[in-house]
Amino acid sequence: MQVSVADAKNKLPELIKAVEDGEPVTICRRGVPVVDIVRTKEPTRKKRMLGTLKGKIEVLDPNWWKPMTNEEVEDFLAGRD
Repeated sequence: MQVSVADAKNKLPELIKAVEDGEPVTICRRGVPVVDIVRTKEPTRKKRMLGTLKGKIEVLDPNWWKPMTNEEVEDFLAGRD
């Protein structure tokens, strides 16, 4: 398949799908082939590794997510003066 640069810009997802399906795609400028789109041999994305931070994070206050009490709010506001 040969397409112009303008068509390639407008139809890139379709061209990628065609290449994935094994069809060669050539992009031409003014009728002259300039670029071939080819499928990579292997995916470059590495598999995610979960749990790599286990034991490296220390939770200083396990109740950090709970709302402050009225006394804590008053102490906080008093410290701003």
